[in-house]
Amino acid sequence: MITLYGFGRVNDKVIGETRDLRVRWALEEMGLPYQVHGVDHTGGEHRSEGYGEKSCFNQIPTIDDDGFVLSESGAILIYLAEKSGKLIPKDFEGRTRVMQWCFAAQATVELPIAEIQMIHGFFGVDKNKERLVFLTSWANRVLGGLEKRLNTREWIACEDFTVADILMTCVLREIRKTDLMKPYPRVMGYYERALARPAWTRALTAYALALGKDPATIP
Repeated sequence: MITLYGFGRVNDKVIGETRDLRVRWALEEMGLPYQVHGVDHTGGEHRSEGYGEKSCFNQIPTIDDDGFVLSESGAILIYLAEKSGKLIPKDFEGRTRVMQWCFAAQATVELPIAEIQMIHGFFGVDKNKERLVFLTSWANRVLGGLEKRLNTREWIACEDFTVADILMTCVLREIRKTDLMKPYPRVMGYYERALARPAWTRALTAYALALGKDPATIP
């Protein structure tokens, strides 16, 4: 049985943004049996010695698959795909393409997007106007690259939906409360297709209920 160490309590401002949600989504897509151990982030449980033995950076999520412990959401998704044989192609080149787009989601697309999210949510737009101009230009460059990639394509890495799409969609969710995606109709369509999947609805519902929230309140 896979144990997912996810958020049991967390600041209300980041509910719906945390990275354990993408792992829940993958597990729901793959149909793998799992249980969730809620970590009290607001109480500092993630900084405990016990949790630190599972995640050397004291970050969430982590999984424990019958003794095999793994952190970093991108690595977890690739591991789960390889374990289940789902959401990843069977051929070497196809798997490599999925890994390329997993890296792209987290190392290229998320860099400006995550900072924009932090400015809007925590640091304040008025205090960071110049930085936000730079980041918006950067975000438009990477979104333009995605728009080009999605020309005649339904999914980002391969013909079928993969773990790369889970990562990319969750990254794009970080700017869902802004207008940044609106000039990119292919990106918007891609984003909406991914979130229309039943496994996403199941994951978001379970996630919200575990945090004591109404799923309808998490856009």
